[in-house]
Amino acid sequence: MSMRFVILGVAVLAAGGAGYLAMNLSAPAPAPIADILPSAPSIELDQVLVAKETILTGAKINGGLSWQQWPVAAIAPDFITETSRPEAIAELEGSIVRSTIIQGEPIRPIKILGADQSFMSSILPAGKRAVATTIAADTSAGGFILPDDYVDVIMTTRDQDSENSFLTETILANIRVLAIDQTIREDENGQLVQVGQTATLELTPDQTKIISAAQQMADRLTLALRSIKDIESGRSEPSADHLISGGSRGGTITLIKNGEKIKVRSQ
Repeated sequence: MSMRFVILGVAVLAAGGAGYLAMNLSAPAPAPIADILPSAPSIELDQVLVAKETILTGAKINGGLSWQQWPVAAIAPDFITETSRPEAIAELEGSIVRSTIIQGEPIRPIKILGADQSFMSSILPAGKRAVATTIAADTSAGGFILPDDYVDVIMTTRDQDSENSFLTETILANIRVLAIDQTIREDENGQLVQVGQTATLELTPDQTKIISAAQQMADRLTLALRSIKDIESGRSEPSADHLISGGSRGGTITLIKNGEKIKVRSQ
């Protein structure tokens, strides 16, 4: 009797398993996830002109531009696009960079000048003058002074009362460097290095008179590099304009030095 129940139980289990398999084989396959989820909206793209490499202030554009895909919704009005200006790469060849453009940055017309435009006059603020002064590595912080740095101008003169003594004083303080020219020469190991020979400073008209007089009187003019923290904090020292007196148009400029007045002819 018990043997019959065992056989009957096995038969029931076998029938249930067969039914389950039949149901799974006949059920439809689940729909792919891609068909269930809503499709993402397509993003409209355009080609934007960007810098392939970092281009420094004052450098000429020479093959350093390329087109890069950019979402149309994120394109600023002053970006140069292939749709609006397809020949831009050829048109901008030889142009001068007014302000450093970093790698991957979109090119904007405000940052570049045409090859026939004056670079210096375009970056000079209204009312300021650009004045060049001769420098060397030992008078320009070892050659580490670069455009947009701020410096003090120190004048060194020989003491008239002692042949072995020199007098130094800061004649201009917190002056912006507009440009440093670069020339190539070989060092002692035969390697090529860049050395600036002339620094162009941003000065007021009165400061221009000061440095012009100092260039005639000084045995040496030295540029002392200021910390960038002075600029970020807005900290500055007064310029030595008070050392100069005289008319703004011609006449004589008086430099007060060590309590003595030295007159320099001004044009």
